[in-house]
Amino acid sequence: MSSGLRHRPFPVVLSAPSGTGKTTIARELVSQFSDFVFSVSVTTRAPRPEERQGRDYDFVSRAAFERMIEKGELAEWAEVHGNLYGTRKKILEDAGDTGQYSVLDIDVQGARQIRASIPEAVLIFVFPPTAEDLRVRLALRGTEDLEEVGRRLREAREELGEAVNFDYMVVNDDLNLAVGRIRTVVEAETRSPWRLLGFAEEVSRIRGEIDEMLARDGAREQTGG
Repeated sequence: MSSGLRHRPFPVVLSAPSGTGKTTIARELVSQFSDFVFSVSVTTRAPRPEERQGRDYDFVSRAAFERMIEKGELAEWAEVHGNLYGTRKKILEDAGDTGQYSVLDIDVQGARQIRASIPEAVLIFVFPPTAEDLRVRLALRGTEDLEEVGRRLREAREELGEAVNFDYMVVNDDLNLAVGRIRTVVEAETRSPWRLLGFAEEVSRIRGEIDEMLARDGAREQTGG
C-alpha cells in the first residue's frame, strides 16, 4: 500500500489520579516530540506561585468561563472543589489543522465528555506502580497535609474504577518508558484504517489494478502469449 496515506492528528487524553504524574508525562511528550502540543486548560481557580498564565492554565473569571459554556466553546468542562476547569474546542481544532496532536491533561470526568464530543480522541489512563508509590508522591508534593493526602487517595480509588472505560493504560513506573509507551500508542493509532484519509479509495485503486493484471494474464493465456 502507498506510504503516502495521511491521517488527521487527534487529541490524546491523559487521565490519572492526582500524584500519578500525568502532567509531567504530558510536558515531556511536548518537549520531546514536535508534533505534540499541550492543550492549556481554562480555569477559574487562582494561579499557584509557580504557575504562569497561558503556560500552565488560562486563568479566567467565573463569569468569563460561564460565557464560554453558554456559547458552546468548550469541548469539556467540570467543577472541581468549587473551581471550574475546561478545554476550549478551538485549541483542539487548531492543533489538528497544523498537524499536531493536542495533549489533554484532564480528569476522568472530562475524559468522559471528550469521548462523547470527540469520538476520534484517544483516551489513556495513567496508572501509579503501587498504592504506596502514589501516597509517597502525594506526600512529597509538600502542598497537601495528611488529611488532604487521605482525601486524594480516596478520590484515586474511585477514579481507578473508571480505567476500564479508556482505550489504553500506561503504568508510570519510569518517566521515559511511560512517554515512549504513549508515543507507541499514538503511532499505532495513526495506522488504523478508519483514521487514514482516502483509505477506501486506495483499497479500491489497488483492487482495480489487480483486476487489470488478472485480465491481462487471462488474455495472454488465451492467445498463447
